[in-house]
Amino acid sequence: MARTPRNTLSADLIVRTALGLMEAKGTDAFSLRGVAAELGVGPMALYTYFRNKDELYDAVRDHLMSLLPDVPADASWPDQVRSVCRSLRLLMLQHPCLAQLLAGRPLSGHETARVAEGLLGVLRSAGFGPEAAARTHTTLFTYVLGATSWEIQMAAERRDPEAWRRLRATMESLSAREFPSVVELAPELARTTGGDEQFDYGLDLLLAGLQVRTPS
Repeated sequence: MARTPRNTLSADLIVRTALGLMEAKGTDAFSLRGVAAELGVGPMALYTYFRNKDELYDAVRDHLMSLLPDVPADASWPDQVRSVCRSLRLLMLQHPCLAQLLAGRPLSGHETARVAEGLLGVLRSAGFGPEAAARTHTTLFTYVLGATSWEIQMAAERRDPEAWRRLRATMESLSAREFPSVVELAPELARTTGGDEQFDYGLDLLLAGLQVRTPS
């Protein structure tokens, strides 16, 4: 492994290297020692920039969240909400490690707060009171995180022939007498494990309910 040239180590280089390792191996297999080895430096060199693994996790998550576009100013509030939610889903699909980072440390980082500020601002401008805006923000965030994490996991299983074989075997073994609806709707259930149409279906249901409740 080539060593990083003297005086070129930086927080940005460490974050980009950590992101590459997370995307290659997943956050569970990630370590500061692995980042140091990838950079060709001793582990202690990283502590000049990050005191521990959690700080580096937060820096990687902030880096990714900073890639999200601002809320479109010239759209209706439901379309503004759609834009935020769709953008966050797309970013997680492009960088699956982000879903794990958000699930593990959801309240850390300035960029996460920036995204929350944008969405909360949309809701407050639409007429939601303080508690309603907070509850709506949490509901939307957990929907995007949960739906996209599920989509990422199902996509990974489809790429794994053995996992996909086990899933098919499980579905085919179900008794139509005991699980009539599951057996009957198996093809439809398989088509709703992810994708733009399914994500927008759930998001539209949430927005339809929100539009009934908003006072404006």
